[in-house]
Amino acid sequence: MIADSPLESKRLEAVRRYAILDTPPDGVFDRITALAADLFDVPIALVTIVDHDRIWFKSRYGLEGVEEIPRDPGLCASAILQDAPYVVESARKDPRTLANPLVSGSMGLQFYAAAPLKTGDGHRLGTLCIIDREPRVFSPRQANFLERLSHIVIDEMELRLSAIRAIREAKEDV
Repeated sequence: MIADSPLESKRLEAVRRYAILDTPPDGVFDRITALAADLFDVPIALVTIVDHDRIWFKSRYGLEGVEEIPRDPGLCASAILQDAPYVVESARKDPRTLANPLVSGSMGLQFYAAAPLKTGDGHRLGTLCIIDREPRVFSPRQANFLERLSHIVIDEMELRLSAIRAIREAKEDV
């Protein structure tokens, strides 16, 4: 997805439609990231939204004090380019991530797996991702679990969007 392509413009419109960027922490999303971290035995789990120039963290488990990163080095920007989970088992050996500052820098990312947050109309808003500082093998069964958890994240986002619409309609009726 090219940053200024018509497809990317439509995806960003969908991101705006959900009105989730820069919203306060939400217990539902925080419980999902905590569950993902426990389920996959990783130190970091995130719900991310890929904006035009940044990757914003709606929920973060195990990554304190960071609310967003630039889009450019972010792996989530690559993960939203496909429908299936995006997996990097050993980042220092994977040609997709060798030059990534999250791998070579102080974070020391070695393992990354993300399932895109795909809307009903086909837009991938961000990811549910898990991260480790150690390489690891990720089975197809685990990828399926991660993808199923990402569906729960999208379901919660849909519920939130429905509530926003209902409130708007109620205000219009007054």
